[in-house]
Amino acid sequence: MAENGRENGPVFSAGKNIALKIPPHQFAATVAFYRDVLGLQLVDEFAPAIVVEFGAIRLWIDRTPALSQAELWLEIETPDAERAAAYLDAQGVTRCDAIEGLPEGFDGLWIMNPAGIVHLVNGSGAGNEK
Repeated sequence: MAENGRENGPVFSAGKNIALKIPPHQFAATVAFYRDVLGLQLVDEFAPAIVVEFGAIRLWIDRTPALSQAELWLEIETPDAERAAAYLDAQGVTRCDAIEGLPEGFDGLWIMNPAGIVHLVNGSGAGNEK
């Protein structure tokens, strides 16, 4: 049995990245809310991206022109993205790679849960940044 209790399934764990996709008309106010109102620290190592220290989580605030309202995207880690992709496909999980391009050589894919929440499946685990 797999470590997470599913027979023959790949191992998944929650990632440390959450992306808050914000339409341009809400972007500056949203950044100011986390930085100025709540006083949370920005993570300089990812500049010019806006990344907020959110406890053990990194909250990426992304300006996303195609949106009319905010969306929250989550990260799932797995040691084998190819195996995970085959498993998720067999489970009928919607794959949505066209939603946002991944960097060249990035070991991962995009999926949606049944409620339409986007998840990055990161095949390089904790060592692979967004």
